[in-house]
Amino acid sequence: MSGALHEGDALEVLPTLPAELARLIYIDPPFNTGKVQRRRRVKVTASAEGTRKGFGGKSYAERVVESASYGDRKDDYLGWLMARIEASLRCATADASLFVHVDPRESHYVKVALDQLLGRSSFMNEIVWAYDFGGRSKKRWPAKHDVILWYARDPKDYVFDYDAMDRIPYMAPGLVSEAKAKRGKTPTDVWWHTIVPTNGKEKTGYPTQKPLGVLERIVKVHSEPGDTVLDFFAGSGTTGEAAARNERSFVLVDESPEAIAVMRERLKPYL
Repeated sequence: MSGALHEGDALEVLPTLPAELARLIYIDPPFNTGKVQRRRRVKVTASAEGTRKGFGGKSYAERVVESASYGDRKDDYLGWLMARIEASLRCATADASLFVHVDPRESHYVKVALDQLLGRSSFMNEIVWAYDFGGRSKKRWPAKHDVILWYARDPKDYVFDYDAMDRIPYMAPGLVSEAKAKRGKTPTDVWWHTIVPTNGKEKTGYPTQKPLGVLERIVKVHSEPGDTVLDFFAGSGTTGEAAARNERSFVLVDESPEAIAVMRERLKPYL
């Protein structure tokens, strides 16, 4: 399948794209944390004088390397985001789905705004992506989940390929038949999935990179082979890889030159 990358603000790029381009739109916009998002990266090399110890007592030296970053603060976050979502609707097919990935601080505001834009009947699911990684606050329950809002342009006509869904293991397989235990059970609207492993092959070094497994589930169930997937906050390009690995085309937009460089390298086989 083919893919295309576009550098620029979504509000400027989206009007230049073909109408009814995508059957699936997924976006992971900045979360408006007020912080600079940066992922610390180190390069490790074998060295007798290194202070980092590894398997077999070997020594390694580590060096901090430059990584992508961006400022995550918008004074009018909701107005900024919704203007871009509204501009994307002309690029969606009549039976398209929209997935908006946000955090719990903004999700309720975004949901109300999406209800107003698309209609409350178009709301299909609030998916909770839960993970277990990072620091744990001693002053409140540690925040370990994101929210993914799913809207269908037409709540009576949308793609939901139940048979393409990846199954999850039963927590008590002995309580079901052997056939059921082997097949696994249907995921709910709470998705347990680890973040991108620090030393995994999937890692690009781009901050806020989302796991391929989460995006592949969305792509496989909510589009069909041959469809086009659009992401106009594309970041590290996970949406593009998930689409390409499952025989979909992709159109990715991001205003960051660093993001475009990361995506170009990651998606080289598909461009």
